[in-house]
Amino acid sequence: MTTLFENGSDFSPVTLITGTSRGIGRFLANHYLEQGHKVIGCSRKPADWTHPNYEHHIADVTQESDVKQVLKAVRTNYGRLDNLINNAGIAAMNHFLLTPTSVVEKVFSTNVVGTFLFCRESARLMKKNNFGRIVNFSTVAVPLKLEGEAVYAASKAAVVCLTQVAAREFAEFGITVNAVGPTPIKTDLIAGVSEEKIEALLKRQAIQRFGTFEDVANVIDFFLKKESIFITGQVVMLGGV
Repeated sequence: MTTLFENGSDFSPVTLITGTSRGIGRFLANHYLEQGHKVIGCSRKPADWTHPNYEHHIADVTQESDVKQVLKAVRTNYGRLDNLINNAGIAAMNHFLLTPTSVVEKVFSTNVVGTFLFCRESARLMKKNNFGRIVNFSTVAVPLKLEGEAVYAASKAAVVCLTQVAAREFAEFGITVNAVGPTPIKTDLIAGVSEEKIEALLKRQAIQRFGTFEDVANVIDFFLKKESIFITGQVVMLGGV
C-alpha cells in the first residue's frame, strides 16, 4: 500500500501498531511490512522477532510517559506518523458478581486509557502533515451484550465512543478514526474461555466460524487507504452480528 502526499511524491507509510509482540499485533506488523510500511511496534516485553523496517519499543500503554516516549521516538526517527493501529488490549471473563475492582481497573486502563493516550499523542503528530489514519479495536461482545464479559464489553463500548468523538474532533486535521470489532479469533485472548461458550457465541453470528487475522486486516486495509478520507467514525463488526 503506497500513499501519496498532495505534491505527488511517493513515500513509505509510517505505521504504529500497539501490542506487536504476538498474536494479531504481530501479524499486522508483518502484514504492513510486506506492503512496504515502516512499522513501529510496542509491547510490555521485548519482541522475539526483527525486520529491517521494524522498530520495537518496550512500553506500557497505560503509562502516559511510556506513550509519549514512543511518539517522541517516532517524531525523531521519521518526522511524521501516517497510521495508528490500537491493537493492544486485554479481556476479563467473569460473572459480574465475581469480578474484583482490580480487574475492572486493569481492563479499563489498558483498553480505554491506552487507546486514548495513543490516539491523542498520535493525532498531535499526524496533524502536522494534515493526514492520518487511526484504527481502534472494539469487539462483537459489545453488540451481543455477552454474559460474563461485562467489564471487557464495557471497556470496548467506551472505545467505540472514543472513536466516534475523536473522529469529529480530528476531522479538521485530515485524520480519520474508525474501529473494527473482531469475532473470537484463536489467540491467547480467548484461551481461558470454555469450548461450550465459544460455540454458543459462534452460533449467534451470521457467519458461524472463528475470525482470522486476515479478516481483521482486510477491514484495516480499507480504513488506511488514502481514498478512505470520507470514512470516519465507523465501527465494522465482523461475522454478521
